[in-house]
Amino acid sequence: MRYFVITGHRAYSTPDFKLDDICGGAGRLDVLVRCVTSAFFLSHDIRRDTQVYLVLQGGSDAPKTVRFSGEEIRYLNPDERSTASLIRNALLKKVPPEGEVRSSPGVYISRMSFEDVMASLSGKGELVYLKEDGTDVRDFSFPEDPVFVLGDDRDLTEEEEAFLLESSPARICLGPRSLHANQCIVVVQNEMDRAE
Repeated sequence: MRYFVITGHRAYSTPDFKLDDICGGAGRLDVLVRCVTSAFFLSHDIRRDTQVYLVLQGGSDAPKTVRFSGEEIRYLNPDERSTASLIRNALLKKVPPEGEVRSSPGVYISRMSFEDVMASLSGKGELVYLKEDGTDVRDFSFPEDPVFVLGDDRDLTEEEEAFLLESSPARICLGPRSLHANQCIVVVQNEMDRAE
């Protein structure tokens, strides 16, 4: 399994946003939406071996995490609006203090924070921090079940990074230039495909 954890520092944790304004009106939810489509879509297919965790830290009900599971996903389309709609539908659900709730096939919501998500993935795979000062991806041997961690349009905060570094993750760089979060996911998926 390939896991991606993306922290949405301003992404709304409440459903009170318009699907026509996911960039400004939903705390840059557009960045996370693009990460979801980049993680799952192939030409005429969906990656079943991938899970994406979107940690939503903006809005009045933060934190919440929306999890997408490629093994079960239905109704995921490559346009931003429909993916944002899946997230908003998840945010409409009543979420208990613990555990997660399924909002549609392959889409789950919980009250997990970044730290909670990291704890839940402990033991499922090896942590890989996508960081510009890391080992070049072409010199990196991917673990069997990698857990990739990255920020949205902002880097992890100092606190988030300090927490992550306590687990001694591998650190990889994807190239000589800075990329958008969704582009990082495409590059990682491609490099793993090539390595296989």
